Amino acid sequence: MPIPLKIAVCGASGRTGSRAAALAAGDPRFHLLARVDRGRAAEFEDQVGACGAVIDFSVPEATVRYAAACPRAKVPFISGTTGLSDVQRTQVAAGAKRAPVFLASNFSKGVTLMVHLAAEAARRLAGYDVALVEKHHKAKKDTPSGTALSLARAVMESRGAQEPVSTVSLRLGDVVGDHDLLFAGPFERLTIAHQAQSRDVFAQGALEAAVWVAKKKPGLYGMPDLLGLR
Repeated sequence: MPIPLKIAVCGASGRTGSRAAALAAGDPRFHLLARVDRGRAAEFEDQVGACGAVIDFSVPEATVRYAAACPRAKVPFISGTTGLSDVQRTQVAAGAKRAPVFLASNFSKGVTLMVHLAAEAARRLAGYDVALVEKHHKAKKDTPSGTALSLARAVMESRGAQEPVSTVSLRLGDVVGDHDLLFAGPFERLTIAHQAQSRDVFAQGALEAAVWVAKKKPGLYGMPDLLGLR
């Protein structure tokens, strides 16, 4: 039987981090070494060297700190933290020179394919208007969502356009995550939609990413790499 991958989960008291920790604890492929949250963040650097991978669902400021510690210890870093500024994202990605870094605004395979389809539709429906509607729970802080930004970026890059995609963000109840991308042209509309029914889809996706990236050389990776889309 393969040796379990030793992991730490940062942001383990959060909505998705807690599910990642719980799923890892019940999965024989993993040995959960640490659940890291704000109260235990100071212990992280002492523990990171014993890990085979670190999964992060925290907040941007903490993610930057965790992302700096992992490459120093040559430990793969997997982060699903959203709301990173361009500067913070660059800081996190810089660690890829020394260790594998896996960044994803969404660890769902369905959403990853949706982004791929968004780029294809934008290219083939060049004259169509585009709009995006995203819905999340009312406690979500970043607006638009990281997934919405990824979808909009895919459309813009596919068209070589600078004009932003019209986006509506709704924060309602305990909605896990809904995204609807609409293309409207003469006499027809195309909608590409995804609904997350449980946060476990993101947590499980991060665990799959950890298993995958733990075998990789230093570099910057994402869900399209895991699914063979690039």
